[in-house]
Amino acid sequence: MKYTKTPLNHGYTNHILTIDLGKSAIAMQPLDPQIRDYFIGGRGLGLYLLHLGITSATTADAPENPLIFAPGPLGGVPQFPGTSKCMAISLSPLTHIPGVSNFGGHFGAYLKYAGFDALEISGIAQKDVMIVIDSFRGEISIIDAPAIDQVFDLEQAIVEQFVQSGREKKDIVFLTTGVGAANTTYGCINSHYFDAVKPVDGTKGLFRTKQAGRTGLGSVMMHKNIRAVVVLAQYPHGDNPYGAADWNKVKQAGLKLHKIVKEVDPQSLRMSRKGSAGLISFMNKDEYQSLPVKNYQFGSDPQAGNICGKFYEEHLFDHRGMDGCFPGCNLRCTKGGWVTLASGEHSGKKVWVDGPEYETAAAFGSNLGVWHPEFIMEANWHCDNYGIDTITTAVIMSFLMECYQRGYLLAADTDGFTLTWGDEEASLAFIHQIARRETALAQIAGRSMVELITWIAAKYVARTGKPDPRGELEQFAMQTKGLPFSLYRTHRSLSMQASYAAASDIGAHHAAAWLVKVDLLGAFPSFESKAQALITYPRVRLGNDNLGLCKLPWVDVFNPDSGKRTDTDIYINPASQEIYADFYNGMLGTNMTWEKIFEQTDRDINLQRVMNVLAFGAQTGEHDWIPDRAIGPTEDSLYDAEKEYNDGQLSKILNKPLADVTGMETAGKREFLMKHRKEELRKLIAVYYAQRGWTATGIPTVATIKQIGLWNFLNEETRTKIAALNEQ
Repeated sequence: MKYTKTPLNHGYTNHILTIDLGKSAIAMQPLDPQIRDYFIGGRGLGLYLLHLGITSATTADAPENPLIFAPGPLGGVPQFPGTSKCMAISLSPLTHIPGVSNFGGHFGAYLKYAGFDALEISGIAQKDVMIVIDSFRGEISIIDAPAIDQVFDLEQAIVEQFVQSGREKKDIVFLTTGVGAANTTYGCINSHYFDAVKPVDGTKGLFRTKQAGRTGLGSVMMHKNIRAVVVLAQYPHGDNPYGAADWNKVKQAGLKLHKIVKEVDPQSLRMSRKGSAGLISFMNKDEYQSLPVKNYQFGSDPQAGNICGKFYEEHLFDHRGMDGCFPGCNLRCTKGGWVTLASGEHSGKKVWVDGPEYETAAAFGSNLGVWHPEFIMEANWHCDNYGIDTITTAVIMSFLMECYQRGYLLAADTDGFTLTWGDEEASLAFIHQIARRETALAQIAGRSMVELITWIAAKYVARTGKPDPRGELEQFAMQTKGLPFSLYRTHRSLSMQASYAAASDIGAHHAAAWLVKVDLLGAFPSFESKAQALITYPRVRLGNDNLGLCKLPWVDVFNPDSGKRTDTDIYINPASQEIYADFYNGMLGTNMTWEKIFEQTDRDINLQRVMNVLAFGAQTGEHDWIPDRAIGPTEDSLYDAEKEYNDGQLSKILNKPLADVTGMETAGKREFLMKHRKEELRKLIAVYYAQRGWTATGIPTVATIKQIGLWNFLNEETRTKIAALNEQ
């Protein structure tokens, strides 16, 4: 299809690209101004398009389930740090509810440069295809994809194809996935972009990747037989090329945040040297116990220094070049390095690894009982190459390791194969097995943790004749709504427990409300402040997803001016939020405080909740819970492993002298502590529902939906179901 792109206006192209693969139909649709202004972009716009395309009967593998990519109006503006984010949205094959994942790199920006605020793909192609959006020629096409099932071989073929056709590497960005996405429900999408300044073998430049890893959207992509989505574009040129209402205000806001990042990061988290792996040292502190060790059984380990950010900084990360995933971001946290593979068909090959991020480092490190950083980097590379989510893969593996540890699985159940803590060789072998569906265990592990629980329970009953152990397995199967946990142990953060349980509607992920760090620092001393944080922090975090912004320059670079504020939550970094408000107002021509800007996020938070209600019905609130392991010690020995802290907490709860508590039997103490923590979590979730304007069972009320203006954007089936559930 030939098309003509229009100039950007206030950061928008005002067009959506729709592709129906089943009909080979391509269309350029205008973006309704009412929809644009209400849902803003990114995650919000994507959820709205998803809602339009599905019903309560739609499944993730249905042709009509759309796969949507959407940047936001502030994305792709290099004059401001951290404008790299794009959102992927679809029904999740892993959770069976709307799945959302954000990713960095250049794709979202280039999609907008090519003329589109969103790309919506429906249908299923009859063979493997590539979608090519060529803004130089003004042409969109669906072409045959190379018959390559591994991501980095496919990357090389795509680059060669378009370089040979006359394009420069810097003008080529693309999305891919691999064979692992076809064989699991938790496939990831790789976002490829050219880093022109990274030195390689005496030259400069290599293609790097970021991932949309969570909720299995790579599996949706593979099911539609899409092997790649390629955008050929270049940065806009000229004065005010992004169509800002006040271009000078935008540039001044960017300079302010750039200065804060430059001055603060080298003195604090040093993201530009350690990347997000620097969080390992913080989470591992004895007083926090928040680094998951051996399937979240423990919260710290003296060996954590072997896999911390400092070790990567000094031994493995290649610091040459800029290491930003988009121009203009001086946080430079996109770290990576070279490693020689020890397993698989590429064994002995030296490869570039983008990462590990904190999540992957903790997932394949401490949570598997592994303290070898080169192993973590290799596991990272294989997952990216196969197109599977590192978090889901590793957390499922840690669950299996504990099942072997506790005798729920034996080698006899799995054809002689075992996974035990710290076994690097078996762990790498299992990653290959999952990606290729090579064994019965790998096949079921590639489905979901929920199905894996049932499979293990059946094996155990058949072997032992004992009662079904599913209830026991669910205590340490770290998932919510079917999504395995991201890598934070939440025993000491009630706020984060509620975030995983209720505030994150995609399942147990930290994107909506990453409260664990500030909670541990004492940001929310009262129950009421914890409840309020579950409202205010998701507004900002998910609001960034709507705008096309990375959260790290806000979250991990604390503006010194924020520390001088009084009568406010300084941990939300209000001084930097005001800079973001200047950026927003300068682009869109509005005059809003940062609080009002992010209150708009309540619209898509409620929309996502409404779509969860379509799937869960009256039982929606029952899915807002977490495993016992995420709440506290699931056995006496785990209580005693943190006896001093647990006894101290009980002393306060019972209003008894510490000496009296210390003398009590562990079993009784643990039972009381767990009961109390569960009561506190239920109470916090109830207050969260009330503050959201939802029913006691977690259903948004009609009054709330109408008050925020969402009602008229819902389809008739949704309005009917919500109204009926409100009356129950």
